[in-house]
Amino acid sequence: MQLQDILYSQGFGTRRVCAGLTQQGLVAVYEPGNDVPMVCDDATYDFEETGLRLRVQGVDWPYQAKAYILLHKPAGTECSQKPSSYPSIYTLLPAALRQRPSKSNVQGVQAVGRLDQDTTGLLILTDDGPFIHRLNSPKRHVPKVYDVTAKHEVTEAQLKQLTDGVVLHDDNETVRAAAVEQTGSHTFKLTLTEGKYHQVKRMVAAVSNRVEGLHRSRVGTLDLPTDLAPGQWRWLTTEELSQLTATS
Repeated sequence: MQLQDILYSQGFGTRRVCAGLTQQGLVAVYEPGNDVPMVCDDATYDFEETGLRLRVQGVDWPYQAKAYILLHKPAGTECSQKPSSYPSIYTLLPAALRQRPSKSNVQGVQAVGRLDQDTTGLLILTDDGPFIHRLNSPKRHVPKVYDVTAKHEVTEAQLKQLTDGVVLHDDNETVRAAAVEQTGSHTFKLTLTEGKYHQVKRMVAAVSNRVEGLHRSRVGTLDLPTDLAPGQWRWLTTEELSQLTATS
């Protein structure tokens, strides 16, 4: 694939912009076995994409046919391209991830499901549509684990209700937690395999308590890394992606 097409596929702008970056000497390529990138000023030069590493405007960038991102969502952010009250999570990502070309009418990576503005924790983003569908599909039963802090002391009866099933306000369908584990007088872990609007908060309200803090710590086989601070992101590893794909 030509270098300008590779840069375009990674979200660095139109092909004309990508050609301009190359002609200005702002693109370097790591040769196999060489840790020092070599500047390439020929936008039409062909490269093998697999395993290709670039340096664009001084920033290292691995070629990814599809982007799979893990983000530690901080509080006070919205999972929307057009937020209403709080900053968008997408402002935490490099421009290239937000501009990756897509066949749909929305460009860039998209969140796999949403977290409320005050909810923190693990969020996966990708431009792989089928992957998003698999992780979100209620038929797949992909578990999602939430650390819940309640306003009132949590009782065994409330936890039993959550696993036995509760009826949400304005919804006649009974929903159940796949698992519940109490971790403190006001805290517990809640595992869900389906997703509804504000589901955790509504379930806790249905057992006469209230969510004061909510953090998603796990999706499928993937735990939020302890060394990833709020607002930080990283690529999913090949092993993590394989495990997620296997469970979905």
